[in-house]
Amino acid sequence: MPDSPCPPVPRVLSVALPSPLRRLFDYRPCRDSPPGGWQPGLRVQVPFGRREVVGVVVECRDESELPLASLRPVAGCLDEGPLPADWLWLCRFAARYYQHALGDTLHQAMPGLLRQGRALEARTRERWSVTAAGRQDAPPGLARAPRQTELLTMLRQHPHGLVSQAILAQSFSRDQLRALADKGLVARHEEPLAASPPAQGDAGLADPALPLNREQAVALAAIHERLDGFHPCLLHGVTGSGKTEVYLQLIEAVIGRHRQALVLVPEIGLTPQTLARFRRRFRAPVVALHSGLTDHERLDAWEAAASGRAPIVLGTRSAIFTPLARPGVIIVDEEHDGSYKQQDGLRYHARDLAVARAHHHRIPLVLGSATPSLESLQRALQGDYRHLRLTRRASRHAPARLELVDLRGRRRQGGLIPPVIETVRDTLAAGHQVLVFINRRGFAPTLACHACGWMAECDHCDARMTLHRQPPLLACHHCDRRRALPDACPTCGSVDLRPLGSGTERTEETLTSLFPEVPVHRIDRDSTRRRDALEQMLAEVRRGDPCLLVGTQMLAKGHHLPHVTLVVVVNADAGLYASDFRALEHSAQLLEQVAGRAGRAAHPGRVLVQTLHTDDPHLRLLAERGYDALAGQLLEERRAARLPPFRFLALLRLEAPREPAVVALGGLAAEALRQRIGERGLAVDCLGPVPAPMERRQNRYHLQLMLAADRRSQLHEAGAWLVAWLEGRPEARRVRWSLDIDPQTLA
Repeated sequence: MPDSPCPPVPRVLSVALPSPLRRLFDYRPCRDSPPGGWQPGLRVQVPFGRREVVGVVVECRDESELPLASLRPVAGCLDEGPLPADWLWLCRFAARYYQHALGDTLHQAMPGLLRQGRALEARTRERWSVTAAGRQDAPPGLARAPRQTELLTMLRQHPHGLVSQAILAQSFSRDQLRALADKGLVARHEEPLAASPPAQGDAGLADPALPLNREQAVALAAIHERLDGFHPCLLHGVTGSGKTEVYLQLIEAVIGRHRQALVLVPEIGLTPQTLARFRRRFRAPVVALHSGLTDHERLDAWEAAASGRAPIVLGTRSAIFTPLARPGVIIVDEEHDGSYKQQDGLRYHARDLAVARAHHHRIPLVLGSATPSLESLQRALQGDYRHLRLTRRASRHAPARLELVDLRGRRRQGGLIPPVIETVRDTLAAGHQVLVFINRRGFAPTLACHACGWMAECDHCDARMTLHRQPPLLACHHCDRRRALPDACPTCGSVDLRPLGSGTERTEETLTSLFPEVPVHRIDRDSTRRRDALEQMLAEVRRGDPCLLVGTQMLAKGHHLPHVTLVVVVNADAGLYASDFRALEHSAQLLEQVAGRAGRAAHPGRVLVQTLHTDDPHLRLLAERGYDALAGQLLEERRAARLPPFRFLALLRLEAPREPAVVALGGLAAEALRQRIGERGLAVDCLGPVPAPMERRQNRYHLQLMLAADRRSQLHEAGAWLVAWLEGRPEARRVRWSLDIDPQTLA
């Protein structure tokens, strides 16, 4: 057969580079073409200014706006074939939807080693196993080789072989391995370091599937109806209702069809326990992607997913960009969680990208939550998503209702009032565990002078500094500025400085003094900095001995704590009256999630919620009728106020060290945008500019401009014009700005 003709060489390569500029850069191809020809998705090394950077070819063309002779050639191609097409599509979609530079989007969405020019290939390791000749009773050539005989005897005990590192750790040498191989007694083969396939005969389930109750079986059957098409489902189940078992049995069906499952979880703290459960269930390879991996581990997992060797991929927010060779289902657990929204750079929402990606691949999408976001709930109510309900817990006990406890006029110890302390004492005496939830780390929210009223404030932010005792210091949790504790008040010189309020450290100290015979485990960002610290503490808790857990929202998300029968919320008021219109929704979700940690096994649970506002109508509705009733009322309030999910928002954030520069640019941008909206006849409201809720943060002044529209297309048209206008203004070069599409917080 004649050789197939080579594809024509394009004269221009449009390359996306890691730059904030929302444009492509044209280069000429180098002399050496890649084996498959030039095509989108290839990484290239290119000169950019005085340095060389790694970019991605996005278009191959024959013309450029610049003279061809003035274009610089690429320095070289880094790939034999393009990066995965589904990954490139998702990056282009995300850049377009979130109004972000494509080059920076591609840069952020690929593993760090690929950004540095490393090849996309699996790292391998050697595995040595005994051959048929080596299994004979008296293999030839070993009479005068006692160490080789010992090595062969050891390898015979491992039918699946041993990797080189394990053999060398037993004081054997490579020379001895090679000598056995030369005699035909052992064989060597290379295997991928990540997601190695199961040994022959090991395919299938490791742990058997659990029996489903009627509601679980109905939900699973509904998802199974359309495994070959886009089928978005909201799996709305109370805490402890067995949503994870539905996920597992759905994944079993998907990998049985030789396809892959992508599972997103909101926090890195949930990854180890979920990963362990998945690996116990499936013998098929399961890889994890999260911020705790090394660069090599991340690239290994990414390649295993892209090649199809890993049928199950589990990860946090950024895992949504993981390429899949044979996508079969996407599952987003705790879909309401704010951790799925990236708050800087490319401000994407992993849940929303999961919807777009499932639609693109024509595969099922499952969004799971006990407290769905109002956006997802409204889409389910109007029929865009299939609404699947799980109303019963896997245990025989119903979810615990919130019991409101009035704080007014009551003396507190570490944030707790005497009747609550007695309930804690009774629960511990009964041999059970107690979770005390306080969503504020540190010892106290701030330090104050009892003589003159001075409070410790951050020099760089409009915020008070938090008092810590371990180690003793004042810290700002917004800019991470730290300061030594003062000996006296800097205003009046008084030494009567007192902590105001309670944080996790103060509550822990109080409980330790009240219950010295009971272990107290504090779980917050400060106590779990060390790797595996959270898992070690939770492992102690799961042993079942009476203990006290003091924690922030890290404990509220998805953890199964079967021996906790009492949950105490130290103060429920912090989020009820915040300026953000989503504050009440998020506070209600957090309260319901933390309440769901109680009574998940043999004993029923109680949830005590301390508050200064027991008569608040929203809080009472949540306590008496649950999250679903409150969500229904909040949706009606949002509809009346014309807020999401009934309108679409974008938020322009401006910040600079000098306040006049921010104010001037904000005013010009608002005026220009309103003029453009009028010229185009767009139904878009432009609100502001106004100072951000925290106007000064990290010694920079923050201003906001909000866009709101009934139609997403018109919002995007206005946003795209505003971005282009800002890029062309010299004043904008002195101000840091970003456009946040679908903002989840106004802070």
